Formats: sequence, C-alpha cells, structure tokens
Amino acid sequence: MKRSYLLLAFLCAASGVSCTFDYGAAAGGESPYPDITMEDLDYVRVRRGTPLARLQAEVAERYENRRRMELKNYSFEQYNTTNEEVDAIGSGGFASVELDTSNIHMSDGVEIIVDTEDITLETERLDWDDGRKFLKGGDNDPVSVEQPDGTRFTGSGFSADVRARSWLVSYNAAGVYIHEEDEDSGEETDGLENEDEAETEIEDEIEAEIENENESANAAAFSGG
Repeated sequence: MKRSYLLLAFLCAASGVSCTFDYGAAAGGESPYPDITMEDLDYVRVRRGTPLARLQAEVAERYENRRRMELKNYSFEQYNTTNEEVDAIGSGGFASVELDTSNIHMSDGVEIIVDTEDITLETERLDWDDGRKFLKGGDNDPVSVEQPDGTRFTGSGFSADVRARSWLVSYNAAGVYIHEEDEDSGEETDGLENEDEAETEIEDEIEAEIENENESANAAAFSGG
C-alpha cells in the first residue's frame, strides 16, 4: 500500500497536481475522509496510445473503500477514437464517479455540448449509466435542449440513449422545432417542372396549328381541281 501512495505522490508531483493522503482509516471501518485528495487535477484517459477523455477539476477526492471518486467544479472532453477530435464537452459543480462501473452522478448544474449531434443540454443533475450508455435527468428537474439551427425545447424528465442516438423530454415539453427542406425539393423544383410542361404544351399547339394549315391547304387544292 505504501508503494501505491509513493507512486501516486510521484505522479502528482510530476504533473503539478497537489495531493494529500489519509493514513488514519481504521482497518475494520470506513473512514469519512478521502484516501486521496487532489487539487487542480488534469487527467487524460488513454487506451493503446489513443486519448479517450480529458478531465479537469478544482478538487478530486478518492474513497478506496467506497470505490468512488468525487469531483468539484469539473470539466471534461470526450474524444473521437477515429480522428481524436472532440465529440463532447461538459462541465458541472459536482460529480460522483463509481470506479468499478464508471457510472457517473452529476449535480449542482450540468452543461453538456455534443458536437456530433449539434445539441447543447443544460439541467440541474444527470446520471450516466456506462453499461447501457444511457443518460437520465430527474423527472422534476427543468431541462433546456438547443441546436444551432434554432431548435430548442424545455421541459423535465430528460433521457438520452447514446447507442440509439435519441433523446426525450418526458414532461411539459415545449419549444420550437426547425425543419429545413432540401434545396433540391420544394417550390423551386415544382417551378422547373411547370416550365417544362409549359414548353411541351406550346410545342403541341404549334404542331396542331401546322396540321390544321396543311389540312386547309389540301382541302383548297382538292376543291380547286
């Protein structure tokens, strides 16, 4: 255990993060104090050399017996594993991370911007189920959802299924939905079709007039003979 603490102390010193450790936890009980406290945390999660996420927090406290880490005044970035661009960013006042499941409970004001879906979400609290890839807010917590095209909704009871790429406002939903028509459809296309039809009708009329004139000429020739 001492080796672990020495390693963490070295990592904190190397990264410029302030750390303190609690050695006073009773062997048979659970200490109310964190085992590790880190200030001005800047943490990057990497898998096989590819960054997955970056987390920053004013204070991070780790509780070993509870298998939990608590974050205060935090922000995060989630990266696309294909091109390493930012997929989503967020921030909040408080978050509790379950170390064994990676489930996250966020509160004290939460803002999340998902670039890939063009959605900005603001609410009081959110729970992230990492196994189901499911995001859920409180049934009575007001939520605001906005998109760059002017679409915006308010209500309560927010939920989102990341795998299905769908989100829902369950209660008192109200707002504006903007639907932009395809440039290749609509009145402009109808106008072109009408012009083509008009040209066809004119050609038919000219051909009919020529036929009438020919019939008249033939009739005159027969009557004159």
